[in-house]
Amino acid sequence: MNMAYKTLDDLGDVRGRRILVREDLNAPMAEGRVTDDTRLRAAVPTLAELADKGAIVLVLAHFGRPKGQPRADMSLQPIAAPLSDLLGRQVHFIPDCEGPIAEAGVGMLRAGEIALLENTRFHKGEEANDPALVAAMARLGELYVNDAFSAAHRAHASTEGLARALPAFAGRQMEAELAALQKALGAPEHPVAAVVGGAKVSTKLDVLNHLVARVDHLIIGGGMANTFLAARGVNVGKSLCEHDLTGTAEAILAAADRAGCTVHLPYDVVVATEFRPNPPTRTVNVHEVAADEMILDIGPAATEALADVLKTCRTLVWNGPLGAFETAPFDVATVSLARTAAALTAEGSLVSVAGGGDTVAALNQAGVADQFSFVSTAGGAFLEWMEGKDLPGVRALAG
Repeated sequence: MNMAYKTLDDLGDVRGRRILVREDLNAPMAEGRVTDDTRLRAAVPTLAELADKGAIVLVLAHFGRPKGQPRADMSLQPIAAPLSDLLGRQVHFIPDCEGPIAEAGVGMLRAGEIALLENTRFHKGEEANDPALVAAMARLGELYVNDAFSAAHRAHASTEGLARALPAFAGRQMEAELAALQKALGAPEHPVAAVVGGAKVSTKLDVLNHLVARVDHLIIGGGMANTFLAARGVNVGKSLCEHDLTGTAEAILAAADRAGCTVHLPYDVVVATEFRPNPPTRTVNVHEVAADEMILDIGPAATEALADVLKTCRTLVWNGPLGAFETAPFDVATVSLARTAAALTAEGSLVSVAGGGDTVAALNQAGVADQFSFVSTAGGAFLEWMEGKDLPGVRALAG
């Protein structure tokens, strides 16, 4: 992903110019109110900077999956007020993102004003990257800024099409995201460690295959670690395990050996006979898991050993928890290792980049999300980047 792209620094004088800005405002809602404004706050630096410079700022975003049809419960209108509060200035709402209504609304705006346009996915052409919709949206603006890395893995009209139709620039959030990812895997300082967790190997196969050739230490946690343990002949009892993928796990381990990548699997684990909050648990060697027990977290000895590994590293990429962190007490390993990574980052010895919904939730639970070098709120885009895939929305910015 090391490619040249223009940023807001390259825009020049934008006073009175209409700028289409693609943001990710797909925030969680309950009863018409935003319950988590993380994504809204991420949009503020770019929108405020452009408005301060006198641009007419036209915000494009999607919300939910309306499947090309307008739906009242997926309108972006309820986002305008909380976004206004965060910006400290009014955000107007325009009830379409193309056509006569949008054009009339845009025509009423003055220099330095911001308007939020209606959900791009109310049009079938958005997800199809339809040239007619691209052209209709492009008519509203003169310049295009993509500030939504989390939507950059989709070749949609508002993410990829517009970047081809108008002079395109990266917003501040996009710029920060790309710089962090370049630092983490594009041109990282070695040794590099990757923590990859989650329930199933099947969802992370491409990530694991991509990483073994690029990192020095691969730390595997979550339910997927059980599949690797089973591949090494460990009886994992009732644990979540994809027994049909043990051959695939063996192939990944062999590829890691060839690449000189050390794979770290837990050697002590926390087990229980039932998965619920605070059941009776045992901490055992992985070879001592009983037939009626399930592995639900990494044990303290393995966690301490992983902390020692991180102390030897200069770069860390993290995606996925080490245990069933949502349910106490199976968050202990994830919280402990996250705090180690945060402390090393604070000391200046580690560049730490994390991403994905579960990962962000786990780091918030550990109280260290703001202590990592960079935490990406992107889910699918972060994962595809870890898989080494080309992201259309990013590629389009490079022309």
